[in-house]
Amino acid sequence: MISKETIVTSADKTFLQLRTDIVEGIIPAGSKLSETELSTKYAVSRAVIREAINRLTSCHLVERKANVGARVVALSPEGLIQLYQVREALEGMAARLAARYMSDDEIADMQALLDSHFDKVKDSHSYYQEAGDVDFHYRIVTGSKNDHLISVLIDGLYHLVRMYRVQLGMAGPRVSTAFDEHRHIVNAIANRDEELAEMLMRRHILYSKNNIEKKLNND
Repeated sequence: MISKETIVTSADKTFLQLRTDIVEGIIPAGSKLSETELSTKYAVSRAVIREAINRLTSCHLVERKANVGARVVALSPEGLIQLYQVREALEGMAARLAARYMSDDEIADMQALLDSHFDKVKDSHSYYQEAGDVDFHYRIVTGSKNDHLISVLIDGLYHLVRMYRVQLGMAGPRVSTAFDEHRHIVNAIANRDEELAEMLMRRHILYSKNNIEKKLNND
């Protein structure tokens, strides 16, 4: 991920803004991307937009099709199932490794992070987490200390997962149970119980998938 400190070019800024707008649904899922329209909207050249779209393709938020051009990916039950099958396996592994390798300080920081999330969940019944270090799942993946796993989940799939979560999974009755599941996962990691951490994470992602799938099928 690009940290705020390393944003130096208009191309980086445009890429990050476009990525946020797609993840949050400001640019709707499935919509066609026009370089001309986007260059006007974001006040940059078409070359900058073209570069941003190429980068968005590599993180699976945009797809190119012959005779159609670039489109934002659609959120579909089939896409969700495939994505969450990979997530369940790999984030389960990340939780197992986090229980082995995270330092006590890192675990304490993650518990403090959940404490800071609690009031929002309790008061608003929504569980929006910013991208990066303030996201529970991001912390677990980076806590695995496995560079290949981090590359697949953070560089490759993270923002597509966020797109499903932000647009379909961060509100409603599922919120409080999801938060409780986060607590149990952190407790397993704190207790260095690798097997339990993996099982709880896999179950948590399965429940989240079922919740989002229900919403997609009702639309």
